[in-house]
Amino acid sequence: MTVVELSTKTARAASRDSAREGRALHKGQQTKLAIVDAALGLAAQIGLEGLSIGVLAEVTRMSKSGVFAHFGSREELQISVIREYFHRFEQEIFYPALKQPRGLPRLQALFANWMKRVTVELQSGCIFISGAVDFDDRTGPVRDALASSVKTWLGAVHRAVLQAKEEGHLAADADERQIVFEIHSLILGLHYEARFLKTPGSVERANKGFERILAQYGREAAVSTSAGRSAMAKSTHVKNTRKSTTKTTKE
Repeated sequence: MTVVELSTKTARAASRDSAREGRALHKGQQTKLAIVDAALGLAAQIGLEGLSIGVLAEVTRMSKSGVFAHFGSREELQISVIREYFHRFEQEIFYPALKQPRGLPRLQALFANWMKRVTVELQSGCIFISGAVDFDDRTGPVRDALASSVKTWLGAVHRAVLQAKEEGHLAADADERQIVFEIHSLILGLHYEARFLKTPGSVERANKGFERILAQYGREAAVSTSAGRSAMAKSTHVKNTRKSTTKTTKE
């Protein structure tokens, strides 16, 4: 066998080995995604704290060692679930809203998409909310991953509010952090009222609350308030002038 033939044979063998490794890697990734998907469903029902390698192995009908091989620890499993949850959160809420024009249309789309997801999670549960309850007084990577995801999302809402101000859809002096706080509070309140207390009409009240926020901080409301203040100041000035004139006449 010549050197050229040997080199060709070696290259073909390496190519076959590489292809096998690629298929194995792809299969491994698919298996991990399937495990994370099952873990997401479990976490929605029992919370992140309830997740364990053993429980997940039972649900997926895999061995504990097989599940452990994909994550290495319960903590890494929980973090993987948080990352996948946030990825789906973005895909369903954030990216579709980007198709809307900057300003109020995009902010309204963000809230509408968020509400669509909430109506589903009122039955299954929200990992961000249940996770906050489980990890609010702890430290560590799982809490950090949760907090980072929520802050990233609220940062996106904050940018949408700022853009609405820049487009002139909201009052220039509107406090954007207050607006984000109030919008987030609507979502949290909705979960509590609808999921925990089972209060009828909670979804409608949340939507009305959002409309009131826009009305309160909207440009037209600001202009109306400003005009009202101007009219009041003018009226006060006229009254003071009349009083002064009357006093001078009497004197």
